[in-house]
Amino acid sequence: MIRVGISGGYGRMGTMIAGAVDAAPDLEVGGRYDPKHGGHDVLAGCAVIVEVTRPDVVMDNLAEWRRMGVHAVVGTSGFDAARLERVAELWEGATSNCLIVPNFSIGAVLLMRFAELAAPHFPMAEVIEYHHADKPDAPSGTALATARLIAGARSGATASPSKELVDGALGADVQGVRVHSVRMAGLIADQDVIFGEPGQTLTVRHHTQTLQAFAPGVLVALRGVGDLADRLTVGLEPLLGI
Repeated sequence: MIRVGISGGYGRMGTMIAGAVDAAPDLEVGGRYDPKHGGHDVLAGCAVIVEVTRPDVVMDNLAEWRRMGVHAVVGTSGFDAARLERVAELWEGATSNCLIVPNFSIGAVLLMRFAELAAPHFPMAEVIEYHHADKPDAPSGTALATARLIAGARSGATASPSKELVDGALGADVQGVRVHSVRMAGLIADQDVIFGEPGQTLTVRHHTQTLQAFAPGVLVALRGVGDLADRLTVGLEPLLGI
């Protein structure tokens, strides 16, 4: 039985994860951390902690989980290249693993893989991500990861000659890939990737209907983080074999 701690355990995502862990025969909730409900010690004795808090507190929490020597599965967004480098430094010499997951939805992971496969064949690509109005950051971690995969998979790109009449109209530039963020009530987490070349376009889309879409990926991460070969891993791909 794997004892699981949930950091951010009383939020929407944390509550969903607690239910999924409770229903799993090989996992159990060892504690739910939130500053309003007690200190870090509520997670003492856990083998792995899933971190689903906010970008402004996640690094301090990770430093604590590193100090405790437990595996960490991170679902909090906001991990750009600079922050990933900080985590790599933090986890250097650790005896536990850290898995940073841009998106727990297996469908979203597959979308990113499909985008990576398509990227070498299209000179133009743009990412549009849609999230609920309360999401604290933009672009999403999934959109950043998708843009990096596209950029890494292609040898060149064609840029639009359009001029912005209003700053930001063409979206953010992430390694040459334009990324657009939509924040609106009624959404959960969706993403489109649009590829284009003369005569055709290709759109890959992932749509999230409920938070339950993330549960299977969370369970895969919790069960597999301890078996990863590297101390720091980004993405579910190694655990899904893709």
